[in-house]
Amino acid sequence: MSLFETDRLTIRPLSLQDAPFILELLNEPSFIQNIADKGVRDLDGARNYLATGPMASYERFGFGLWLVERRLDGEPLGICGLIQREGLQDPDIGFAFLERHWSKGYAVEAAKATLEYGFEKLGMKRIVAITALHNQASGKVLERIGLRFEGLISLPQYGGQNKLYGLG
Repeated sequence: MSLFETDRLTIRPLSLQDAPFILELLNEPSFIQNIADKGVRDLDGARNYLATGPMASYERFGFGLWLVERRLDGEPLGICGLIQREGLQDPDIGFAFLERHWSKGYAVEAAKATLEYGFEKLGMKRIVAITALHNQASGKVLERIGLRFEGLISLPQYGGQNKLYGLG
């Protein structure tokens, strides 16, 4: 069941059946370096992450991180979605893609569609994003979809000092 589509992508809710993909994504060096080490090391851990993270967010807030698949063949490419993070008043757009799918425009395409979904379908007035200080690639994606750097924010649970971007 897709939430929405773009020319090349299908964005849909994550399910427990996505555990193998989540296990791979969460253990990529770039995910651990730029986002966090979630400590997910096996399929049971991936299912637990899905149940207590994205799937719990769908129930609590009506949104969360979603799976991004290539429409052509259904291959999972990454995740993108909206998160209500502790310490942030506004919903936060987040995304992560397998490294082999970088530099193909998928992150920009998924994030732009996610912003539109948040504003138009969910009625959000403002969407923000945080990145690690060293994560220039994600900052460029955020700026390409219209978010603007607003300053630094200290969120200890997300690694201390982060860059804050916003729109709306």
